[in-house]
Amino acid sequence: MTIYKAPLDDQRFALFDVLGADAVLTKLTGGDGHTRDLLDAVLEEAGRLSEAVLAPFNASGDEEGCHFDKATHTVTTPKGFKEAFKAFAEGGWTGLTQAEHFGGQALPNVVGTATTEIFQSGNLSWSLYPLLSEGACHAMEIHGTEEQQHTYLKPIVEGRWTGTMCLTEPQAGSDLGLLKTRAEAGENGSWKITGTKIFISAGEHDLAENIIHLVLARLPDAPAGSRGISMFIVPKFKVNADGSLGARNSVAAGAIEHKMGLRGSATCVMNFDAAEGYLIGQPHKGLAAMFTMMNAARLGVGVQGLALSERALQNSTNYARERLQGRALSGPKFPEKPADNLMVQPDVRRMLLTQRSIVEACRTLLLYTSLQTDVEARAADEAVRKEAGELVAFLIPIAKGVVTELAQECTKEALQVYGGHGYIAENGVEQFVRDARIITLYEGTTGIQAADLLGRKILQLQGAGFKLFLQEIQAFCQQHAQDVALASLIGPLAKHAKEWADLTLALAKRVMANPEELGAAAMDYLYYSGYITLAYMWARSVAALANSSQQEAFKQAKRDSATFYFARILPRSLTHKAAIEAGADTIPAIA
Repeated sequence: MTIYKAPLDDQRFALFDVLGADAVLTKLTGGDGHTRDLLDAVLEEAGRLSEAVLAPFNASGDEEGCHFDKATHTVTTPKGFKEAFKAFAEGGWTGLTQAEHFGGQALPNVVGTATTEIFQSGNLSWSLYPLLSEGACHAMEIHGTEEQQHTYLKPIVEGRWTGTMCLTEPQAGSDLGLLKTRAEAGENGSWKITGTKIFISAGEHDLAENIIHLVLARLPDAPAGSRGISMFIVPKFKVNADGSLGARNSVAAGAIEHKMGLRGSATCVMNFDAAEGYLIGQPHKGLAAMFTMMNAARLGVGVQGLALSERALQNSTNYARERLQGRALSGPKFPEKPADNLMVQPDVRRMLLTQRSIVEACRTLLLYTSLQTDVEARAADEAVRKEAGELVAFLIPIAKGVVTELAQECTKEALQVYGGHGYIAENGVEQFVRDARIITLYEGTTGIQAADLLGRKILQLQGAGFKLFLQEIQAFCQQHAQDVALASLIGPLAKHAKEWADLTLALAKRVMANPEELGAAAMDYLYYSGYITLAYMWARSVAALANSSQQEAFKQAKRDSATFYFARILPRSLTHKAAIEAGADTIPAIA
């Protein structure tokens, strides 16, 4: 059985000491009330809910899984899920960051990111049900009509209904240009949606009265490929003019997947048989509308990686403190006991510090990126909003791709600390390893994130966000060039920043000469960029210690983690740099 304690001190440090989120937020439009006291209170309450309500049935939900009834096409979630969702909705969490005129609390996205981490660490399978609703709400807020927002968005914000994203089809995978789901004209401006979607998280469940599917499909006159995709609102139950539920729509789950992890989350095959739907946004512009949801979803998946890594770290640290086994290489440290604890072993400390240095830097990165989404949405100055948007676009593939990949390492190291006991289901840590496997795949595999970073954010957009981020790092290094407390960090960071710029320019020239260089270098470029980005987050964190009110033990732990990261994790970037420079010729054609 595993434990979980919300890491509020670490979150507060990252939010307020490192990022100065309270000062940033109160200057944004509508941000007068977003004070540190308010945000702190929200974090405290989220911690209580996750620790007391969500975390206790994380293991049992995994063991029980979801139940699918083939006769009725219904899904029953594990014990505790339904009651927890009711408590979640009654607490106002379903509308935490949604606009007040939709019934939400209009709190900043960065607070939503912090609370989402807490909920997902408590119970990731359960957390996927409300998570998909956030993306659906965002898409309807941006692209929906006022009537659609009133009819479909407000009940989701209230927690009475939930939402999904229905993109993938059996023959299409990530190539959405191959979608076959079709839309034919119906009555009174409606459309009849027919097709099959797969891998639909929360496509069917028993937590809410209704489920609102946002579905990609083709109109009869649609051009071929991705330019011919439209987006439709398709409710599980039709909605009457007064907002009450009507007849069951002709959309149903055909099956649920039998998965390696996240077994408490229903991943469904959804069949649409001339289901009544309504166009949202412009015809043939559905892919752009769906990407409104996708960016937020990708950041959310990065948070899942952090959440699993945090819980794995907590449990492997506790285990290492308690487990008595062997003696220190330099002699017994606890001679009065039959053996020393695992903490005396340098390799165990290496595994724990690897987790810790990754977790804490990733948390700062995710909160930094989320804070930029608030600036993009609500800064008074248009130029400031534009730059924030460019930063977000650049950082999203790193925040999703690198953080989720590093979650594989963190959960693996946690299991390794347990040794053979980690492989045993009763101890709980193997669940984190299994749950983490999917997060590198959905909302775009790591390869897709890498291609997005290099192909789109660097080449197509001419590195707009990259240039801003690099300038920020360089300015930070110049500002702290004479700071003795940062002496061991600033030099390496400045050197890596310059190399990053030079490598990117050289790589762009190679891709222009040979497009195959993009695919050959993209994955290594993603990792390379990620390691330097996390190094910057650590340098900022150590700089923030000078004015932090945290206890000295807390501060020393941060310094230790930063030192470890720069000495043992950041050098990995050199391997990726060498691989990039090796070129496409080192990946020959194979049959």
